[in-house]
Amino acid sequence: MKAPATQWWRLVAPAGLLLCGLTCTGCGGTRRLDTGAASGEMVMYGATARIRGFDPVKAGDVASAMAISKIYEGLLQYSYLVRPYRVEPLLADGMPEVSADGLVYTFHIRPGIYFQDDPCFTNTAGRGRELTAADFVYSIKRVADAKNASTGYWAFRNRIVGLDEFRKASQGQESTDYDLPVEGLRALDRYTLQIKLVEPYPQLLWVLTMQYAFAVPREAVEYYGESFLNHPVGTGPYVLKAWRRNYRVEFERNPKWSETGRKETYPREGAAGDAAAGLLEDAGRPVPFIDRIVQFVVSDDSTRWLMFLTGEFSTSGISRDNWDAVITESRKLDRKLEEMGIVLAKTPTLSIYYLGFNMDDPVVGGNRKLRQAMTCAFNTEEWIHFYNDRIKRPTGPIPPGVAGYEERPALFPYDLERARRLLAEAGYPGGRDPRTGRRLELTLDLGQAQSPEMRQSTELFADFMTRIGIVIKPSYNNWPTFLGKLERRQVQMYRLGWVADYPDAENFLQLFYGPNSSPGPNHSNYSNPEFDRLYERARVMPDCPERTRLYARMARMIEEDCPWIFTSIPLDYVLRHSWLRNYKPHDFPYGMVKYLRIDAAARRAWKMRFGG
Repeated sequence: MKAPATQWWRLVAPAGLLLCGLTCTGCGGTRRLDTGAASGEMVMYGATARIRGFDPVKAGDVASAMAISKIYEGLLQYSYLVRPYRVEPLLADGMPEVSADGLVYTFHIRPGIYFQDDPCFTNTAGRGRELTAADFVYSIKRVADAKNASTGYWAFRNRIVGLDEFRKASQGQESTDYDLPVEGLRALDRYTLQIKLVEPYPQLLWVLTMQYAFAVPREAVEYYGESFLNHPVGTGPYVLKAWRRNYRVEFERNPKWSETGRKETYPREGAAGDAAAGLLEDAGRPVPFIDRIVQFVVSDDSTRWLMFLTGEFSTSGISRDNWDAVITESRKLDRKLEEMGIVLAKTPTLSIYYLGFNMDDPVVGGNRKLRQAMTCAFNTEEWIHFYNDRIKRPTGPIPPGVAGYEERPALFPYDLERARRLLAEAGYPGGRDPRTGRRLELTLDLGQAQSPEMRQSTELFADFMTRIGIVIKPSYNNWPTFLGKLERRQVQMYRLGWVADYPDAENFLQLFYGPNSSPGPNHSNYSNPEFDRLYERARVMPDCPERTRLYARMARMIEEDCPWIFTSIPLDYVLRHSWLRNYKPHDFPYGMVKYLRIDAAARRAWKMRFGG
């Protein structure tokens, strides 16, 4: 899933602000944020990036998916505490029945699950109706509908019998006929869903945890039309209370859960060490614990840090500029912060950050030597130092911890002399076009226009390229605009990250599969018939040594062709207040907020002591 190029950092203010007056906007007596919490109400405040909207078929970025998963749900979810990761039922009444040939999955839907109340349910005077198997048939068809231009069709393309034909039928000018039958997607009765596959799909259960497979009521889509993006109607633990685009979003507990007696509980099973860490103290208790969630888009670094430091925000990351004030030389939390009850969690991530080339572009797309030269000019040591030595430079598209990853030297390591030779072979000796004598200038599109860290690191990359004579011209955009340009193929180069949707190398390799090109997740629009052939072979195989070898072979092909310059695999450092209970790092945290709890008494005591 797409993430901003600095997604893993929660930007923090300079060290001096740690000693300033504890207000939410700076050191000068400005008024604290009015949180408006009612007496006894359990509210969690935090930060978010700009959200594109609340339609599951459109959510291809982390911030939107996190918001959507508070409201909508799917058949399956990840177990919150269990490691290695495991899938468990959510709206399904148990795991599916699977045919002997692995092609037919039969799910039984839990009865008594209701959509939230909403005016779209005109037949029931606004009362939310019961979820049925037909809702999943409709919702997956929406992903396939070409008119929706879903970023998630890659997950179903060539997978479900008849779904590609449905997509083709949806490409005309007339309205899409959602009553058109799809052989591989059927509601056998009110509570039974059958999915019939074209060929084995080992990742299907992982995919069904994703937002693209969440249940959406047809009534809401038809009632709100183009405004459905802003009017989510789900079965999840929260409903959207208010949304001021690019500023504030508020969720509140879904009253339908209490009204219908829905029983969801905190997990009783965890991984080794969870009980000792207090992560099973709430086992079996009803969720969600939190009444309201209020999130702000905060572009100012100082404000974000101080909102955490004063207890307004429950969690925070650590920016590179504030690293030395927060983390000691032994990689532990500063003693003063420990004394404030702040807790540090360190965890590896299943993610890769990179600079991508648009292979449609006549300059960079058709010139592999140029891309290789730029890869060789990328100074690994300086980049890692810029990020406080808490990242690793990847050699290929598969991160550590996933089958197919190989620990080996890079094909194109930092080597300025080699970079200059490759650049000359690419037709640009010294970085100049011999026909015109002009320097080679390339445009790099970026999101997060407001982020100083993004600008500083982009300047560093541009400096790397000037050392071989290439001029990089940054083009800054806000996040939604940036994503739109990617999906319309309107960039020459871009900077982005990919956070795993599920723990399988196929999820990373599909970013280079030709049919997944923009508006799909292959934003480099990379197309290699041999790679595609190997991908199509591997994607139907179960986990086995042969598939792992194919994954590694495809990864080496990508490294050789250089559609990306691989920049970072981060180690995540997250700060939280000790009164935020049940927090455990998760690579797939969508919908997991229902398990978090605020210890209200502990927070009040903390605020009296530290919050001013």
